[in-house]
Amino acid sequence: MTADDWITPRRRARGTREELPAHEVRTALLDLLSEVGTVTATEAASRLGYSSGLCSFHLRQLARHGHIEEAPHSGGRARPWRLRQDVTAADRSSEEPFGDVARGLEDESWQRWLAQRDRAPAAWRQDEAFSAVAYLTPEEMSRVAGVIRRALAPYQDREQRPLARPDGALPVALIVRLFPLLPQTESGPDPQEG
Repeated sequence: MTADDWITPRRRARGTREELPAHEVRTALLDLLSEVGTVTATEAASRLGYSSGLCSFHLRQLARHGHIEEAPHSGGRARPWRLRQDVTAADRSSEEPFGDVARGLEDESWQRWLAQRDRAPAAWRQDEAFSAVAYLTPEEMSRVAGVIRRALAPYQDREQRPLARPDGALPVALIVRLFPLLPQTESGPDPQEG
């Protein structure tokens, strides 16, 4: 048992998403994790310019509140972290404050890409951004999300296994947002009805 375990209230289940106030170091860590996949506190400190102790503390805070998790590793003292992989629809609906931060990081990464695209190597100057509207039931929307997750599954081990990455592979942001298009006026029909 660590000192962190004593501080954590007993009634809170570990790994459940809870509101966590925005903090400069945590925001930087989440941005770094979304960019590189996994980091240890030492790696984060080296990249972000903070102390490894400060990074370690905030990584544990993010994990305690269910936003990140320990990444699989082969033992040793190094403790790599990654964004939480097992987010359910119920988790997403209860994470609004964190969801806003994550969406802000996604939008910031997209804007950075647009601003720097012409400086990227020629082979990387394109992107695959697209959007579509489909009429789906809630169950169909969940199935579509599952298909996308399964399509990405063969590539996810590369996050923890750099040697599995083919030559020329770079981290690529994969952002999918499935949500119902609600009427533009508050007096419009309820999407739950009819």
